[in-house]
Amino acid sequence: MHNQHKILRVLQLITLLKARPAKSIRQLSEILTSSERTVYRYLDLLEELGFRVQRDSGFRVFIETVEADLHELVFTGDEAQFLHELLLTVGKKNRLSESILKKLYVNSDLQIAGNLLLRAHLGQIVQKLNEGIQHKKQVVLKQYHSANSNGISDRLVEPIRFTDSYQNLVGYELESGKNKYFNIERITDVVITKNHIKHAAKHKYEPHDVFGFANSNKKFEIDLTLSLRACVILREEYPQTALSIKRMQGTAKYRFRTTVYDLKPVSRFVMGFLGEIKINGSPAFKRHIREQIAKLMKL
Repeated sequence: MHNQHKILRVLQLITLLKARPAKSIRQLSEILTSSERTVYRYLDLLEELGFRVQRDSGFRVFIETVEADLHELVFTGDEAQFLHELLLTVGKKNRLSESILKKLYVNSDLQIAGNLLLRAHLGQIVQKLNEGIQHKKQVVLKQYHSANSNGISDRLVEPIRFTDSYQNLVGYELESGKNKYFNIERITDVVITKNHIKHAAKHKYEPHDVFGFANSNKKFEIDLTLSLRACVILREEYPQTALSIKRMQGTAKYRFRTTVYDLKPVSRFVMGFLGEIKINGSPAFKRHIREQIAKLMKL
């Protein structure tokens, strides 16, 4: 979690430097609970990223916002998505981070603390799970909300690793004897037990599809044409689909092509946007959608 704390400190520093009056290095170190040497390193980093860090006659530091900075406030789609993930848990180092860091709060009085507090429990959950992984301890996922069983229960798990962007935990569930994916946002709390992992030989990590499902020896090719609205909501609900979506030149449509291991999530999405999504090829998927529509007609 070292990178998470470092990025958080830098974001807080940007907010502090924008707020008047200017502050001394000592004041900043006290507010950030960091050493003065660390504050100097962060200031150097901000200057490398292009921030205009200035000093007044009393050697107090601040950031002056000018009109010329306004053009830098437009985020690309990739940057906006990464920003969402960054505020959520701050995942692994990403090349987009420096670009976003430079633009963040350059001309806004919005306080980052509000967003971070809103999702603070997610950061705490990730930190506890990471501790369980590092110390090889069994953990209890308290009041886990399962979409599959449609129930809430505690799960005793041997944590294995996180998926990309810290969206899911891969863990070996003792009760079922299976390796499963657990959505971080559905975990109410984490309790690290005193018991060390006992089933390491059974731990297995299978790469998952963009909807979070692991390889189940079944593969389905998905090829969809989306409206703008369907495209935006698909990216919001399933961020990892973003790299599989391409705009169709000369149209207002988007092409989504990927391989999935389970048809349930993508079929639920398509059923919610009938009339705005065209299924290209994918005979198995078309057959599945027809069956779902037939079930609805019976109801």
